[in-house]
Amino acid sequence: MVLAEELAKQQRSISVAEFFEKNKHLLGFDSPTRGVITTIKEAVDNALDACEEAQVLPDIYISIKKTGTDVFRIIVEDNGPGIVPAQVPFVFGKLLYGSRFHQIRQTRGQQGIGISAAVLYAQLTSGLPTVVISRTGAKEPAHRFEIQIKIETNEPDIISQQPFEWDRIHGTRVQIEFKSTMSAKKKLLEYLKYTSVVNPHARFRVELDDESFTFERVSQEVIACPLAIQPHPHGIEFGQLKRMAAASDEKLIDFLVNGFSRVGKKIAQEMCDKSGLKQTAKVKGLSAEELKNLLAAMQSVAVPAPPTTQCLSPIGEDLIRRGLDKEFQMDFVSARTRPSSVYSGHPFVVEAAIGYGGRLPPEGNATILRFANRVPLMYQQGACAITECVSTVNWKSYNISQQGLPLGAVLILVHVASTNVPFTSESKDAIANIPEIKKEIVLALQELGRELKTFLSRRDRNKLAEDRARAVCAVIPEIAVKVSEIVEKPVVDTTPIEGRLMRKLIAKKWTRDGKVTLEVNNYTGSDVEISVYDISADNAADADMPPAFSTEMDGQFTKVWKMAIPKQMVWRVTYTGKGGGMLDIRGIEDNKKMVVDLDV
Repeated sequence: MVLAEELAKQQRSISVAEFFEKNKHLLGFDSPTRGVITTIKEAVDNALDACEEAQVLPDIYISIKKTGTDVFRIIVEDNGPGIVPAQVPFVFGKLLYGSRFHQIRQTRGQQGIGISAAVLYAQLTSGLPTVVISRTGAKEPAHRFEIQIKIETNEPDIISQQPFEWDRIHGTRVQIEFKSTMSAKKKLLEYLKYTSVVNPHARFRVELDDESFTFERVSQEVIACPLAIQPHPHGIEFGQLKRMAAASDEKLIDFLVNGFSRVGKKIAQEMCDKSGLKQTAKVKGLSAEELKNLLAAMQSVAVPAPPTTQCLSPIGEDLIRRGLDKEFQMDFVSARTRPSSVYSGHPFVVEAAIGYGGRLPPEGNATILRFANRVPLMYQQGACAITECVSTVNWKSYNISQQGLPLGAVLILVHVASTNVPFTSESKDAIANIPEIKKEIVLALQELGRELKTFLSRRDRNKLAEDRARAVCAVIPEIAVKVSEIVEKPVVDTTPIEGRLMRKLIAKKWTRDGKVTLEVNNYTGSDVEISVYDISADNAADADMPPAFSTEMDGQFTKVWKMAIPKQMVWRVTYTGKGGGMLDIRGIEDNKKMVVDLDV
C-alpha cells in the first residue's frame, strides 16, 4: 500500500507542449542541423497556404543570419492576408491549434503543430521569444508580438504586444532565433528549389548570410484554393460517427444526406434499410449498438467517390514541366497526372514526372523528388512508399540501368495530393504504404517510362542519322578531292549527291585557319524560314553577315541569324573564331533537319 501511495503522488497529467518538449524528434527537430530546415519548411508552408486562401500570388522573403555563437535568426515574411491580433498568440504559442485539422481538403499544414513547435524549439535552445508582426489590411495597423509557450499548460505566453509601423499592406513576418548550424546549407537550398518546382506560382527571395538567391515564379495564375467537403461514408470510423450523431438534432435520413459526401436520399434510404433503423429516428438518440449497425450499413453501400475537383488542387502536367524546366535543364521531360482515386474514403491524386539528360549527374542513383500536397519530403527517403514504388518498376525495360533504384542522368518526381496524406510520423517526411496510392504511383511511372523509352529510341536513331549525315557531308567531299588528285581532273561538286541522300535541311559548322563557317543547305522540296542559333565563345563581330542579335552570358555568345532559304539553295556566313559550342536550327520540324559539326 505504501508503494502504491508513493506512486500515486508521482502521477500527473502532462500537456502536449511538455510531451513534445521531450520528443521534439517526432516533429523534425531531432538535430540542430535539421532544425533550420524544419523551421523554414513550417513557416513557408503556412505562408503558401495563407496566400492561396487570400487568392494572391505568393511573394515570400526568407532570411537566415548568424547572430551569435551557434545562434541563427530566421525570418520568413509573406504577403498573405495576415492574422487578426487576437489569434496571433494562439497560432504561434499553442500546439495543436489551427483552422485546418477539421476541414477535409488539401492543405500543406493540418495539425496546427509545425510553426508552434519551432517556437518551442527556439525557447528551449536559445531562450529567446519569437517575434511576430502581422497586418490584415491597409486600413488596419500592424501589431508586433513577442511570444513563448507555457510548457506546463500549452498556452501562449505574451512577452510583449504593441502596434508597429510596417510598410506591408497585409502579411505576416515571423522571426525565430535558436541554436543551430548551417552545415545543411545545401539541403536547405535544395528544399527551396524543390518547393519552387511544385509551387510555380510563387516567388522566393532568400538571403543566406552574405549570399542572395531568387527562385522566380513561372506562372502568373493564382491557384484556386481547395474547398472543404463533408466526410465520406467509407472513410469514417465509429468514434467520429458517434461524435457527429451526438451533436446533431436531425432525423437519421437528413443526417446522412446533409452530413456526408455523395450521399443522396436514395443512398441514405438504402443505408437505413440495411441497418434496420427508421429514417425518422432522431440520430442523437441512437444507441451504441444501433450506431455500429449504421456504420456497417454505410460502408457496405456503394457510394460514389468524393468530389476531388473541389477539395484537391493538383499541380497539373504543364506547370510541373515548366517548374522542372526552370530549375533543371534537361534534354527530355514529361509529366503525368493520374485520374483521382480513393483510399479509405480519402480522395487523392498522384502526379509524376520524369526527366533525362541535360545537367543531371550522369553517374549514381537517379534524382528522386518526393512531394505531398506541394511540400518536398526531404528526409526518410528509404522509408517512403514513393521510393519503394520507384524501385519496384523494371526500369531496364525502358532502357535505363537499374540497381534497385534507376541509375544515371534520370530525374523522377512524384507528388501525392490528398485530403489526408498518410504520413508515417508527425514529422511528415515519408508516405505510408497504402496499396491504393502505391498502385497509382507505379502506373504513372510506367506510363512515363514508356515515353522515356520512345525518346531514347528516337535519340539513338537521330544519333545514327547524324553519324550518317556526318559521313555524307564530311567523307564524300574528301573522297571527291582524293579522286580528283588521282585522275588529275577538277574536283567534282558533291552537293547534288548530298541532296539526293539527305533530302533535309542540312546545317554544317566547321573551322579552318581561324575562320568559322556556318552553312545551311535546303535540300527539302519547299522554301523555309528559319533561325540559326550559334552558341560559342566567339562573338562573330566580323561576320560577313551580322547576326540579327547577339547576347553574352558567362563568356558564351548566343548569335542568331534569321533568314528565308528557297528550296535547293544555300546560306553561308563566315567569321573569325575558334569554333566549338553548339549549333541549332529553329523554325522547322526535327525530322526535316540535320545539324552536323564537322569539327567533331
